[in-house]
Amino acid sequence: MITVIDYGAGNIGSVLNMIKHVGGEAQVTATVTGVLEARKILLPGVGSFDNAMTRLSNLGLVEPLKAKATEGIPFLGICLGMQLLADGSDEGQLAGLGLIPGRVRKFRFDGEAASLKVPHMGWNRAVPLQPHVLTQGLDAMARFYFVHSYYFECENPEHALLQSIYGLSFTSGVQRGNVMGLQFHPEKSHRYGMQLIKNFVGI
Repeated sequence: MITVIDYGAGNIGSVLNMIKHVGGEAQVTATVTGVLEARKILLPGVGSFDNAMTRLSNLGLVEPLKAKATEGIPFLGICLGMQLLADGSDEGQLAGLGLIPGRVRKFRFDGEAASLKVPHMGWNRAVPLQPHVLTQGLDAMARFYFVHSYYFECENPEHALLQSIYGLSFTSGVQRGNVMGLQFHPEKSHRYGMQLIKNFVGI
């Protein structure tokens, strides 16, 4: 059973549909009790970093989420949910969950890349940097749907799971033990996203 955190930062319907489609079970919670009873957590999110952290804080979920990650249960953040795993972001002033050391940086382009638009929006490749249960079954041409203006800069390169290129090489997936993150939207990424969600269901 995957517990999807609903803190008002994005539509979670497509996430729930994808989990169901690959044969998984999901429930939604916005309560401390729901988080503390979770056996597997998926933290989605769209919007701004500080707004998301404020919503989690107002619901009393920041410390319970940290506690569950420390317990060792599978924990997956997607899109903004991945960025919230960091220590902080250039987008705001608030601290993140601090589950994977690093900081979220804004895309800034000059020179030959100056014409690239921000946000980075559309389909792009994500290449695995190391073997991991979350990325099993992906082939070399795996492509995913991105919509983001910020990217995760890991403090420890060993925590970088996937790499993509948009004006620069950036980390598009992270992992640290039981905690994982995906910058793109797997629930909107057809068969490749389906494979990742299926892998998470099976962890």
